[in-house]
Amino acid sequence: MLKIIIDLAESLSSAVGKCVAWLTLGMMALTCLIVVMRYGFNAGSIALQESVLYLHALVFMLGAAYTFKSDEHVRVDVFYRGFSEKKKAWVNLVGGILFLLPVTLYTSYLSFDYVSASWRVLETSQEPGGLPFIYLLKTLIPLMMITLIIQGLADIFKSIGIITGQLSSQSTQGPQND
Repeated sequence: MLKIIIDLAESLSSAVGKCVAWLTLGMMALTCLIVVMRYGFNAGSIALQESVLYLHALVFMLGAAYTFKSDEHVRVDVFYRGFSEKKKAWVNLVGGILFLLPVTLYTSYLSFDYVSASWRVLETSQEPGGLPFIYLLKTLIPLMMITLIIQGLADIFKSIGIITGQLSSQSTQGPQND
């Protein structure tokens, strides 16, 4: 049962991460288009420039859980890399319970009024010709927290499974082609 919960959470993180990874291609193409328009034709577009910003936010914020799942996040591992699998699981368990979950839950709570206020007025860009979707951009904050909470819980459950001997670290890594 524990493995099923972990696999479901990690499947969600993988699916979202792989989808938003394709947005980097769109971001690159838009950036090239903006440069060509600006320097080749002396024309500019605030909406296109803001689109790159939106895509960057989508990639960063919705890709965070996938990065965490893949263990590619920033970690100060002076000691961690030499730990046994059980010691690593203890560090991950304590870190998830004492740091990840409280920070993500608190940020979710704090973002509620901020995002709600933006949705109430359907907040738009302050720039003339900018995109009218600031409220959607701000919605990425709680979405990022939700995906990190789901992945954080999967990591906590995985650590518990490793500590109790119900799971091995190899059985929780999933497919290697992520």
